[in-house]
Amino acid sequence: MALTKSILVVDDEPDAIEYVDAILSEIADFKIIPSYDGIDGQNKAKTELPDLIILDVMMPEKDGFRVFYDLQKDPVTKDIPIIMLTGVADKVGIQFFKKDMKAFMGKEPVDYIEKPLDPERLKESVKKIFK
Repeated sequence: MALTKSILVVDDEPDAIEYVDAILSEIADFKIIPSYDGIDGQNKAKTELPDLIILDVMMPEKDGFRVFYDLQKDPVTKDIPIIMLTGVADKVGIQFFKKDMKAFMGKEPVDYIEKPLDPERLKESVKKIFK
């Protein structure tokens, strides 16, 4: 993997962004671009053009589903791979899957990972994207 890959991590919990950074630092020296809400994350995706976006679902201002949908419709950001992270199943008892996203939004994320985050699963997903 090249050492210059940038990853936009969008999560309203700063500790979650630091955790993702720590996990991914074990496999490469990524440039982590933090964002703490959906609107800012969408704007940074357009201006920074990261190699990957790791996007939380439950956030203030604009949830991850809406951000995902808007990024996929924008010609500037539509080809950036997205990994969705969520703790929705824990909070409301409803589980989402990649195929559900495709059915409702026309496209599915590269991966959909439930919180609490399994570090090995995240590393494997990122490795697949950058192989």
